[in-house]
Amino acid sequence: MTQDSTQRPVGLPMPPTMAPEVVIVGAGPVGLAAAVELGLRGVRCLLVERNDRVGYSPRAKTTNVRTREHLRRWGLADALRQASPIAPDRPSDVVFATRMNGYPLARFHNAMNGTRERNNLYSEEAQWVPQYILEEVLRKKAETLPGVEIRFRTEVTGVRQQPDGVTAYLRDIATGQESAVACAYLVGADGPRSGIRQAIGATMVGDGALPKNYSIIFRAPALAERQTHGGAIMYWMVNDDVPSMLGPMDEQGLWSFMATKVAGNADPATLDAVDLVRRGTGIADLDVEIVGTDLWTASRLIADRYSDGRVFLAGDSCHLHPPFGGFGMNMGIGDAVDLGWKLAACLEGWGGKDLLRSYELERRPVHERTIAEAMANFGAVTNHLVQPGIEDPGSVGDATRREVGEIILATKQREFKTLGIVLGQRYTGSPVIIPDGTEPPPEHFMLYVPSAHPGCLAPHLWLADGSSLYDHFGVGFTLLIAEGKIEQAGALRAAAQRRNIPLTLLPSPDARLHRRYEARFAIIRPDQHVAWRGDALPADCDRLWRYLTGSAPESGLP
Repeated sequence: MTQDSTQRPVGLPMPPTMAPEVVIVGAGPVGLAAAVELGLRGVRCLLVERNDRVGYSPRAKTTNVRTREHLRRWGLADALRQASPIAPDRPSDVVFATRMNGYPLARFHNAMNGTRERNNLYSEEAQWVPQYILEEVLRKKAETLPGVEIRFRTEVTGVRQQPDGVTAYLRDIATGQESAVACAYLVGADGPRSGIRQAIGATMVGDGALPKNYSIIFRAPALAERQTHGGAIMYWMVNDDVPSMLGPMDEQGLWSFMATKVAGNADPATLDAVDLVRRGTGIADLDVEIVGTDLWTASRLIADRYSDGRVFLAGDSCHLHPPFGGFGMNMGIGDAVDLGWKLAACLEGWGGKDLLRSYELERRPVHERTIAEAMANFGAVTNHLVQPGIEDPGSVGDATRREVGEIILATKQREFKTLGIVLGQRYTGSPVIIPDGTEPPPEHFMLYVPSAHPGCLAPHLWLADGSSLYDHFGVGFTLLIAEGKIEQAGALRAAAQRRNIPLTLLPSPDARLHRRYEARFAIIRPDQHVAWRGDALPADCDRLWRYLTGSAPESGLP
């Protein structure tokens, strides 16, 4: 793939006169999320994917609370819940044991906040569901949006930028037919080996050679009955033989298994997947059908830049880390949301030059913090928790298991109790966030302190009528009037209308909001982050909007 600002690749046709506004490369969960976010905002998108996205291993299995809140905003939260092959009454627990028929060590209840009990901290619980199911739900939604077109088995062979747009050169893999598509912006959501990243000359920096892991998808209907630890979404097998993790993919006997102690020079051809599953679970005569295998290496990498001109990177194309904590796919979907509404704003004419510049400035600190957390989790996987004699019978074995159980409870809660990471994302230092001089809440992996400090996620609340506060936010900006009258917002609304900025006025639907937001007014962005708050609206509302939309030419805050 090449990028050339002056010449188009030899042999490829000239761009057509009609084109989508955004081309998205990669139809995984991040690319699909970008298509949905943009499509719902009326942006014409072409989503291209070189594969058919059928039969892929479900590496991502946790759709966390923040991603589920985006799904709720898109009208898809219930659709994913209904599409899940996992029973709704399966406990959202993580079990640690020596084997599936061995000694119990520890248990975490409500892991990842997946229990379906309402919590004022968030509007949607997490969900344990294979990634391919989430992709199907997102794809079906994208296909209903009139401005979205999806082309599978299509690869990008070249990218050329002009000052006012981008040309993507495409090839139909089945027919070999080549074409060129002009667009205003291009998003590379094409994964770890991103061709778009190469096209813009970005480089991944970090450690790409962490220990190997061996994932196995297998079918064993008898395992659920023969294991002795009850229902859970994940089981960690802590033994010195085949330390591993496994979890159900459906209720009919499909499982995902990952061996964490694999030799660095391991050859997939020499690995006996059936034997590994039987030894890891401890059930030597288990009837196992192998569905798929994948020998892979974890990485800790981040791109040195996320964009060049009108081309942007999202998801695994610009950040990679071990999967422990379930952050990767969810973080990529967060990228798609942040970038999506900003691209739409620029295409609609009310987004300024600093709005797209804020994408990397906001997301990179989130990525760096989350990657650090994933690496901390990676330092305590199953093979790191094993102690000599952990499977021995008798009092010495019991004492060893108690000690290991205590270590697990002390060290692994940061992997399964992660609201401080998932909801504690904040965009401090952003050029389109107006600070108010207050101190932000403390950062903690587990503890999430709801705060309307500018840049933080807007504090959530369940209202008396059973609705979520988020349900009342508009598709654009929302002025939450926690205390006061809607008439006070007349100048702010008029200034927004002059600039064609979508604005919803929301008088307080709950008396608790003033205390929760610690201000009479708060402006919420389309992605539900607080852009500004105060006890009085600024006198110069035009200047306020210029700042929040990235259009302020002058220095200094409103």
